[in-house]
Amino acid sequence: MDKKFYTAERNVQIVISLLKAHGIKKVIASPGTTNMTFVGSIQQDTWFEIYSSVDERSAAYIACGLAEETGEPVVLSCTGATASRNYMPGLTEAYYRKLPVLAITSHRGEHNIGHLIDQQIDRRQIPNDIALLSVTIPMVDSAEDEKICTIEANKAILELTHNGGGPVHINLYTRYSNDFSVKSLPTTRVIRRYNIESSGMPELPKSDIAIFIGSHKIFDYETVSAIEAFCEANNAFVICDHTSGYKGKYKIPMALVTGQKYYRSPFKKINLLIHLGEVSGDAYGRAINPAQVWRVSEDGALRDLFGTLTNVFEMGEIDFFKHYFTEHYIPNVNRYNACLTEYNEILSAIPELPFGNIWMAQQIHNNLPNGCVLHLGIFNSLRSWNFFQLDDTIRTNCNVGGFGIDGGLSSLVGASLANPNRLYFGVFGDLAFFYDMNALWCTHFH
Repeated sequence: MDKKFYTAERNVQIVISLLKAHGIKKVIASPGTTNMTFVGSIQQDTWFEIYSSVDERSAAYIACGLAEETGEPVVLSCTGATASRNYMPGLTEAYYRKLPVLAITSHRGEHNIGHLIDQQIDRRQIPNDIALLSVTIPMVDSAEDEKICTIEANKAILELTHNGGGPVHINLYTRYSNDFSVKSLPTTRVIRRYNIESSGMPELPKSDIAIFIGSHKIFDYETVSAIEAFCEANNAFVICDHTSGYKGKYKIPMALVTGQKYYRSPFKKINLLIHLGEVSGDAYGRAINPAQVWRVSEDGALRDLFGTLTNVFEMGEIDFFKHYFTEHYIPNVNRYNACLTEYNEILSAIPELPFGNIWMAQQIHNNLPNGCVLHLGIFNSLRSWNFFQLDDTIRTNCNVGGFGIDGGLSSLVGASLANPNRLYFGVFGDLAFFYDMNALWCTHFH
């Protein structure tokens, strides 16, 4: 009989690899066919401690006892059909006691649900108090599928101990592969989460560091100063657009640099990108290739905009930069200066433009009054103005949260109500303007 190794099903490999990377080894397995690729793989891996329980209801309670006694996460694995339903009492216990139990239920795919196919149990919605989080790990047929599996598996495993912890559910797809010929697990990207009390925070790389800022609340002086000091200490620069609201030093409007069709900037290659803020309207500016991304946000969520997220820092931005602050350093902003020179060279090489949105932005951006507020419509208006710098006293805004054409003019009117003595300007496409022109009936402004 041929020796068995790991399954050829890549999604199962990803889950197993990440369980090992996160130090999870205890598994309570119940027999079945749908989970054979998972159980068959871990049975030959001496890393795992596997215990058998033929009764899934009992298995879930065994996991509760084991997790409570050891303080470690415990994995459950069962087949399809009603087997997973028997986990519910034990998972309810785990939920209210905040025990880190990971229920991995195997499945043939949501496309089979509702078509009178045998043993297709619908687990797309679960009771509120049996798991903190429920994710689906689909089959891997493309690079995009692999990215989804990697993020969702990391997200599920991290949630086991997040904010006190508790049970988590993974719905793991299978095609019943009998191929167990994979001798070693391929490398899988591990994502880790840190908070202000965490020990063993990762070290900064020595070179090629940048900060990317998406849409952001108004920055305070302390945070801006911390970002500036960080850039000076680490030869870094800030990639941002007009939705970021960042007005500190060392910012570069990368849209003009990285949006070139026949030119590839050397600054697109970044060793570490520190990601701040929310949705970005800068489609060109984010066309960069960071080797790894550190996301800094108080929500602690896994937001993988660039596909290379490795660490999440669940803390305020000022706390992050204070942690990585070097008290004694020799300021070095050579990388920023070189990137700014590149930007200015491209800016000066822009030919005479035809009349249009970019031409208007080019003509007006230096003539707006200091201290005003500029609201931009999504896509073409925002994209055109992102090519040009504005005076640091000008605040900018754009509805990039939902990224629809509606509401831009209304948001401008609403903002103006807060400061009747301040000038507010708006740049919108014709459809966006007409779609939202009812805002002009507001009688509280003039």
